[in-house]
Amino acid sequence: MDPEALRQVMEELIPFNKFLGVKAPLLSKSKVRLEIPFRDDLVGDWLRPALHGGVMSALADAAGGAAVWCLVDDERARVSTIDLRIDYLRPGTLELLVAEAHVVRMGNRVGVADVRLFSGSAPETTIATGKGVYNVSVRKAHPVPDTPGLS
Repeated sequence: MDPEALRQVMEELIPFNKFLGVKAPLLSKSKVRLEIPFRDDLVGDWLRPALHGGVMSALADAAGGAAVWCLVDDERARVSTIDLRIDYLRPGTLELLVAEAHVVRMGNRVGVADVRLFSGSAPETTIATGKGVYNVSVRKAHPVPDTPGLS
């Protein structure tokens, strides 16, 4: 998919991504980078303090799906999650959350992506890892029925 079109989809046309504030500074066939700027309402535990695990999981899922989508050439294709595994390694700090993803296997109908999450100020420190499995489907064009008298 065209990177600019995919950027628009990821940032503006997926309502949940838009709600989270997902930004897509890097979308390429070899690597995807998505980010969520920190907001107070993304905190899961103010006592710790730490980002909500669901925010981290959602960003990992979006990044893995985007990585697979970058390898699809058909503009009619859609990517949906089959399976997602997240390993939380340490609390997410209250700052920019970053996910980087790359595809480890791409078939005709299924893609698999590895994802690494980290904070904007500490890219060397992984806070979570993920593996996503994604279905790739292409919407079929509806054939126009033969109509007598029309050519």
